[in-house]
Amino acid sequence: MEHVSIQPSGSIGRHFIPAEYLPAGQDEYYLRNSQISQPAPKWRHLRADELERLVMNSNTSDNWDEIFVTDEFDPKLVKNTDFFGLIRIGRLRNVILQHHDLQIPAGINNSRIVACDIGDDVAIHNVSYMAHYIIGNRCILSNIDEIHATNYAKFGNGIVKEGEPEKVRVWMDVMNETGCRQVLPFDGMITADAYLWAKYRDDKALLEKLKDMTQKRFDARRGYYGIIGDQCVIKNSRILKDVKIGAHCYIKGANKLKNLTINSSPQEQTQIGEGVEMVNGVVGYGCHIFYGCKAVRFVLGNNSNLKYGARLINSFLGDNSTISCCEVLNNLIFPAHEQHHNNSFLIAAVVMGQSNMAAGATVGSNHNSRANDNEVQAGRGFWPGLCTSIKHSSRFASYVLLAKGDYPAELDIPLPFSLLNNNTSKDQLEVIPAFWWLFNMYALARNSSKFQSRDKRIHKIQHIEFETLAPDTAEELIAGRALLERWAGRAALMRSGQYAKDLPAEHLTQVGRDLLHGPQQAVDELEICGEKMEKSRRKAVISKVYDGYHAYGDMLMYYAVRTLVAYLQANPQADFAAMRDALKNAGRQSRWVNLGGQLVAADDVDQLRRDIASGQLPTWEAIHQRYDQLWEAYPLQKQKHAFAALCELLGGSDVTKDQWMQALDKTAQIQDFVCEQVYQSRQKDYDNPFRQATFRNTEEMIAAIGTIEDNSFVKQVRTETEQFKQTLNEIGRRG
Repeated sequence: MEHVSIQPSGSIGRHFIPAEYLPAGQDEYYLRNSQISQPAPKWRHLRADELERLVMNSNTSDNWDEIFVTDEFDPKLVKNTDFFGLIRIGRLRNVILQHHDLQIPAGINNSRIVACDIGDDVAIHNVSYMAHYIIGNRCILSNIDEIHATNYAKFGNGIVKEGEPEKVRVWMDVMNETGCRQVLPFDGMITADAYLWAKYRDDKALLEKLKDMTQKRFDARRGYYGIIGDQCVIKNSRILKDVKIGAHCYIKGANKLKNLTINSSPQEQTQIGEGVEMVNGVVGYGCHIFYGCKAVRFVLGNNSNLKYGARLINSFLGDNSTISCCEVLNNLIFPAHEQHHNNSFLIAAVVMGQSNMAAGATVGSNHNSRANDNEVQAGRGFWPGLCTSIKHSSRFASYVLLAKGDYPAELDIPLPFSLLNNNTSKDQLEVIPAFWWLFNMYALARNSSKFQSRDKRIHKIQHIEFETLAPDTAEELIAGRALLERWAGRAALMRSGQYAKDLPAEHLTQVGRDLLHGPQQAVDELEICGEKMEKSRRKAVISKVYDGYHAYGDMLMYYAVRTLVAYLQANPQADFAAMRDALKNAGRQSRWVNLGGQLVAADDVDQLRRDIASGQLPTWEAIHQRYDQLWEAYPLQKQKHAFAALCELLGGSDVTKDQWMQALDKTAQIQDFVCEQVYQSRQKDYDNPFRQATFRNTEEMIAAIGTIEDNSFVKQVRTETEQFKQTLNEIGRRG
């Protein structure tokens, strides 16, 4: 094959669609014409005086009869430009376009334009080559090396065009590095879609349907033009190839943008900055990508950011997330993820959102295996601390915090809200259950409001459960309590010499439950170890078991009552008896799926998969409608689950009126505890003598960081506490 071939003179801008793919009776512009959304203006040929002026201004065309303009066309504004093929130019007036401090006159100067439609009042200056594009109104295109679209442009979607082999299809290899969980990126894809596709790999019928509906979602015909939406500004950039750009997008100094859809709108403007290179992907609405970032085979959710040289490869980054500086490969990351540090390394994982990667964290080192098909699965709120290293394959419950350390073996941590520590001096793994609740309430309580306040999306296609305590974490709390009971029971029997390996789990659990409901000293005297938490022979010591167990109980009570109070607030005529009749059911829904941030009962996910495989849900739009229906049903499901969780906590199948009143009183006490712990956990920062050491005196410290009494979140929690306790009193009087 020739590297550079010779083509006949006059071929530029013509025969865009190969003859074999051109339908009978159609010309090469039939798809281009269909892409113009606004009513076509009254095009006309150039008048003789306009043509004369264009020639005087050093413009050329291989066929002036193929240039069409409107009645509002000022030829004096077109200079030193070469035109090839069919060109249509909208209104062109002697006006100035301004974007921020940039002012630039409308017109076309020093450019080469091939077969393009140009909107009204556009400024095109120093564009070396622009071919097969439709430019919206009031756009500024300045100092660009190359903008062009191919006849087989896919704009980042994982499809193949007519006549293309399957091998050119672009897949996205999420969750591990082998491609065995690969998904097809597409415009409109959300984390729920990617998780459904990547997780259930044993459902072959599901996988075939998802691939087929993705291919059918987009037109496989060749000949679509690239689009730059209204009021876009693209300046000082190099190469844009096969890129579809939404309205009001701002691109400055980009190196290479290829095979992309960049979503943008007047309300959610996307910006791409200096040195950025992005290939084969989809950018969501309201995103910001700046300063040398690289993204290849990716989807970037709405209202998300890449900054300061971040590398995002073969990964889906969910809505409301930010990645800076670091390297992120082969991941599926749910919404509200934060990763800000240059030496963070996240490989081959599914991270289920509301997460944070600290500096030096290395998640997914393959040093313990030659295989590349290992994975990490981390529940909501995952937070590996400074300079943390963990190995594949590992699994973490929700809100697990890893203390700084090099964890030498695979981990399976089922205790939610826990702190994990690698104690090298004692050569043991240590876990403190309910650490967040006991010692870091400020951060825990702030999470929900923080994530909601940062959710600036207008296109909220992906539904997100922001509440820390929800059905998924409540089930982990219930399971965690059961584990602590069994492990405490085993430790007590071992100490008394009564333990045997064949003792039934029920017996261990009952011994542990009795122990944990007795005096704390009896529990504190035991060394209680977990089981199957690390792939090693060393001990996994559970610390503060008594405190953690009862904290889990308080968290369950808090979740259940707050959720049930929400039901009574939504149904002001209902009393306790009416609520019990509405929410009591035969059993507790114990299996929940975090579907990209939206919590869905596992049975509903199974039904969703069956409906997709059977063809009942034949399109992605239909699947998204099902997500919407499940989200509408979720509040009542959650309330039913909360009632069942309260029954579980109280040890029965129902709740009496007296138990309900006691639960209200208990929850008021827990709310006071939350409020006080928010204050105390934050006060540690102000009382820390080492923090005070950087200030000359107390006055300087107050001037710099204020006082704890000035802290806005502390004030907010105090206000919310009083309001919630008042609500509890009103609910209690309702009967």
